[in-house]
Amino acid sequence: MKIAILDDYFDTLRTLPCFAKLAGHDVTVFNDHVQDTEALAGRLNNFDVVVLFRERTKVTAELLDRLPNLKLISQRSGYPHVDVEACTRNGILLCSNMQSDTPSYAAAEHTFALILASARQIPAQMASLRAGNWQMGVGKTLRGRTLGIYGYGRIGRTVAGYAKAFGMTVVYWASEGSRERAIRDGETVAPSRTAFFSESDVVSLHLRLVPATRGIVTAGDLAVMKPGATLVNTSRAGLIEEGALLGALNAGRPGYAAIDVFDKEPVTDPADPLVHHPNVVATPHIGFVTEDEFELQFSDIFDQVVAFAAGEPINMINPEVWKG
Repeated sequence: MKIAILDDYFDTLRTLPCFAKLAGHDVTVFNDHVQDTEALAGRLNNFDVVVLFRERTKVTAELLDRLPNLKLISQRSGYPHVDVEACTRNGILLCSNMQSDTPSYAAAEHTFALILASARQIPAQMASLRAGNWQMGVGKTLRGRTLGIYGYGRIGRTVAGYAKAFGMTVVYWASEGSRERAIRDGETVAPSRTAFFSESDVVSLHLRLVPATRGIVTAGDLAVMKPGATLVNTSRAGLIEEGALLGALNAGRPGYAAIDVFDKEPVTDPADPLVHHPNVVATPHIGFVTEDEFELQFSDIFDQVVAFAAGEPINMINPEVWKG
């Protein structure tokens, strides 16, 4: 089969052991990012399979309607960036391992790295030192402070474990069902949504972005946070009401943010107001970007391609497409 792999910015996948799973297929790896429909349709017109690199490329109905040779899209985890209805209408099978068994340890580690970097002002201290100055401020110790985790999923619970190792108190907020599960598991749930935001020293978001969670963190939620608190987001920017985080930072509640995700990615504006905000630690959506995580994720993705080629597809999202 002719296979296209999109958005492998640093040509990393060829170096991974799992890449050998595609031996015998005609594989093209694209290292740039293209979103324009006309350009993408021209690029992908002759491919049987498209492998997606997380949510870097949106797969729209307009694009899918112009790819008559495409038979399979293989990816991992959620798929808000893929028009599943258009896939089905065009007879394109979408396969996605929903990673129900393990968290992304890479994302959890990066979350805690951002918490530490913000608490200890690491980017600003480095910039001061490189500019020929010495210390530029006073950081915060995490021990004894409260980490509020919004969501009760695998990554959030892993971050909680790291926080407890640092001597932090962990409290949760989530949907009613998730709060009940947390209580049954012996975890601490905030008495109310307002208490969760107002009493936490750090709030970290760990939710999937679906229609029900888009904008779930409002300007009102942020407004009750402490002036010295930090909002951390390594999940999806769309979880926060559009424009609310910048407005809240400018108003001083919360005082700080540490973010790995943005409303529109990639961020290429050198003057982006969040990237350059003095109280923000920002990274370019690298929470999952490690060799180990790539090997884990793409091993699953390539297994889906191999299974499809063998006539036994797995992890089908729209199985009605499969004729057998």
